[in-house]
Amino acid sequence: MAFGIGIIGCGGIGGVHAQAATRAGLPIVAVWDIKPERGEQFAKAHGARACASIDELLAIKDVTAVAVCVPNDQHHPCAMKALAAGKHVLLEKPMAMDVAQCDEIAAAASRARTTLQIGFVCRGSPAARCVKAFIDAGRFGSIQHIKCALYRRRGIPGLGGWFTTKSRSGGGPLIDLGVHMLDLSLWLAGSPRPVRASGATSSGLGAAMRGYTYTWMWAGPPKYDGVCDVEDSATALVRCDGGLTIEMNVTWAANIPDGHLKDGLCVIGSKAGAAFQVFGKEVSIATEEEGHLVDLKPHFVTEDPERQMWDEQYLQFIEAVEGRATPHADAAAGRRVQALVEAIYRSAAEHREVEVAG
Repeated sequence: MAFGIGIIGCGGIGGVHAQAATRAGLPIVAVWDIKPERGEQFAKAHGARACASIDELLAIKDVTAVAVCVPNDQHHPCAMKALAAGKHVLLEKPMAMDVAQCDEIAAAASRARTTLQIGFVCRGSPAARCVKAFIDAGRFGSIQHIKCALYRRRGIPGLGGWFTTKSRSGGGPLIDLGVHMLDLSLWLAGSPRPVRASGATSSGLGAAMRGYTYTWMWAGPPKYDGVCDVEDSATALVRCDGGLTIEMNVTWAANIPDGHLKDGLCVIGSKAGAAFQVFGKEVSIATEEEGHLVDLKPHFVTEDPERQMWDEQYLQFIEAVEGRATPHADAAAGRRVQALVEAIYRSAAEHREVEVAG
């Protein structure tokens, strides 16, 4: 059963959602954007109705669900309005600006008895799903350590705009890229509870503003008279219940020679381990067979990994809305990552290991 969806926020990520929703067979009924002209253009491109307000969009009966694709500081108010209106919600990551807001969103979803799914789209990566299947089958034994990283040499998004304004974004690459890596690591390992975190952040390249040289810029062009008060890079060591440790490194801007450090995850278990890139087309598994150390290259269907992971996210959302499955990345997952991000930032500020809020 195809239901109608509304898009709240018609920027770059809103466009990606609209394309994925269309491929999934969901009609885009209505859209809203803070910039009316952009909303009108977006609506025309997708055969939808451009609304003058979020309230107008939420009042449309044919809008069964919404995708919330606005800046981070607007996730909480938009999700709260949509849930109060009885809509199913696919909420972009991070879930909110802090744990308290996450709790309010989760409570609103419980009252509404509608689906709330967090946009941890990397769970849909074909390579990640391949590794998850091996882990769930017991082939890896207990997961002991995960190394995860996403490196950008010069990739600060929208320098001087909301991405680099802490009061609007909540932070830099940790809350932008790190949330994906942390969620993916926890999901692969069976969602253990993070208990302690030690983190460090660095800044300076972005803060230089006009002195910042870049090769490309998501959400650009740069606003040199704007704000950049977030980190350029972040690193963390996380300890979880059961003994799992996670080592995370993410950068928006760092003086790293091209190709020297690889993006992706390395999952180390007691029986086997794996290495893969989120957008990659292969997985390497290190294990032992008949007394010999072997590296396996399992086959899985992959043509366009980025498109496939978005399609998988929408498939999961549709199944949840229709009552055929529970939300894949639920409110608890969003809150868990939010609490971990807050702990890493607190550790970086206090120069010590800290406890993760329960």
